[in-house]
Amino acid sequence: MKISKWSYEIEEGPIEPVYVYEAPVRFWHWAQCLAFFMLVVTGFLIGWPPIPNYAETWNTYFFGHILLLHFVFGMLFSVLMLYRIYWAFVGNKYSRMIFLLPFWDMQWIKGIFGTAFYYLFLNKHPKEYVGHNPLAQTAMCLMYVLGSIAIIITGFGLYAEQWGWDTGWMSWFGWVTAWMGGPQVVRTTHHLLMYYLLIFLCAHLYMSFREDIMGGGTQVSTMINGIRFFKEPIPQPGNNVAPAQKKA
Repeated sequence: MKISKWSYEIEEGPIEPVYVYEAPVRFWHWAQCLAFFMLVVTGFLIGWPPIPNYAETWNTYFFGHILLLHFVFGMLFSVLMLYRIYWAFVGNKYSRMIFLLPFWDMQWIKGIFGTAFYYLFLNKHPKEYVGHNPLAQTAMCLMYVLGSIAIIITGFGLYAEQWGWDTGWMSWFGWVTAWMGGPQVVRTTHHLLMYYLLIFLCAHLYMSFREDIMGGGTQVSTMINGIRFFKEPIPQPGNNVAPAQKKA
């Protein structure tokens, strides 16, 4: 099976299963899902605290527990991102895709538009890719990776404020508040970045499940067992059997 160097498009058959996502990448993916879910829930509660308070605040410490959970899962989210960056250097070639956009490769650029037309139901037979398709790769890099780094930095900037100026946290992240012009700007930006990542999540779920159901390769199960299977022959040079011909 011939695969293009930068876009990982399948150019020639015969088509065979490919081990794409290593165990550390799959662990990172699902751990990030848990951390992100908890951060969104606690983040909403921090932004809009529940009105009822059935006892004295000092006695229930309800909001304090919410903040603690947010801090804990924020730390976990940050460590997982560092872990993922590390694995991009030591893992297989597919582990680096979300950090590197091959904008110099015209085949990859054409793949962005071809995949977009496919998701908009304007193209019935898209190209098949072993790793992320070019559109998903672009979204992962520009929306998820950069968005996650930005929300981590602003989050640590807000966390440092809780400790005061004469602390180690402020020596590391006090520049965030100073550079952005004040704590309220940092807080608003941090909150808006949550919506930015939620928009990515909606697109990610749509692309993954749509491709798993209607596309030629597995998606959801690949992030469980690491192997991408192709459900039917793909009309590529060297494997010119269209799905309709196979069924006939």
